[in-house]
Amino acid sequence: MTAILTTRSTPLILAGMAVERYISICFPLHYTQMCNIPRTLLLICVIFILTVTPPITDLLITIVKEPPSFFHTKIFCDHSLLFRDQSIYYKNCVFDGTYLSFVALTLLYTYCKIMLTAQAVSTSLVSVKRARNTVLLHGVQLLLCMLAFVVPSLQAALISLFPQLGLEIRYIFFLLVYIIPRFLSPMIYGFRDEQFRKYWTRYLSCHEHSMTLLRLASQKMNPQVK
Repeated sequence: MTAILTTRSTPLILAGMAVERYISICFPLHYTQMCNIPRTLLLICVIFILTVTPPITDLLITIVKEPPSFFHTKIFCDHSLLFRDQSIYYKNCVFDGTYLSFVALTLLYTYCKIMLTAQAVSTSLVSVKRARNTVLLHGVQLLLCMLAFVVPSLQAALISLFPQLGLEIRYIFFLLVYIIPRFLSPMIYGFRDEQFRKYWTRYLSCHEHSMTLLRLASQKMNPQVK
């Protein structure tokens, strides 16, 4: 459930961050009035409501349409097996398509406006370049998020072809869709930060130096070790 909620909320968070960058570049004088704490909390509440709506409606439809005996059966914990009604599938397709299209259009609009602002003001402006790169990264993250909505069909097809490898296929897709994108995002944003890069480089250099000293010490204690 946590993975589903975070997967559905990530595109909306990306859209909110892109709009924030757009306001800071295109409307810098109104930034403090438009991007304040109350509006941020309101945005978080809206994202939370939009995120929990599909799972809650899935559960309600299942409770209404499935017989009571269904809730006493043992099945594999998979969304397609638990929520079997076709109306749930079509509902999620419409919902996901609508709000992913909204997020994609938001990112495209903010990126184009930031690009136009960069050309009008100065292409060497650091803040404009940073905002432009941030929105571009959001687009890459959105593509990674969209894998979560494409993979189920591919996963079902592969499982039908190789039923004996069902668990392995689910595990691989879980890594590709839920783990790797969430690992890449903080790393990308971290390396864009100067302080993080400085301490990370220092840590790597210290670690390499300590490993070299340890290797030399082991060679002195045991001359046969090379």
